[in-house]
Amino acid sequence: MIGKTFVDTNVLIYAHDADAKAKHEAAKSVLRELWSQRTGVLSMQVLQEFYVNVTRKIATPLPKDVARLVVNSYSIWCVETTPVEIAAAFRIEDESRIGFWDALIVASAAKSASSRILSEDLNAQHLNDQQMIAGIRVENPFQAP
Repeated sequence: MIGKTFVDTNVLIYAHDADAKAKHEAAKSVLRELWSQRTGVLSMQVLQEFYVNVTRKIATPLPKDVARLVVNSYSIWCVETTPVEIAAAFRIEDESRIGFWDALIVASAAKSASSRILSEDLNAQHLNDQQMIAGIRVENPFQAP
């Protein structure tokens, strides 16, 4: 059994972006599974990025009230970010040679005891799927097995 799964912003965006077609369906399916198993985790950073992107940057933006309902719904998955996670992100940034915001995602996932992070972007910085960063497996849910 897989433990907790941290969901990166792009997965949440695709789940609510009908124009994303196959990625939309894959992301919706993953989120439904995590919701039913009660194993999904994310951070305020993810919810903030989600809101800005789905209301301004996707081809067919969501109305603000709809995006706010989504943020509200997923807020129960939130792990709190504190100065401890920021310090951990600095270490992860240096050790893993990834950007600070991605390192903060990893630090938040570590705080929540997630065994994996679902991300398209974080994984793109590495050579293959299922890269380990700070002891957490990073998986691209859109990459064919």
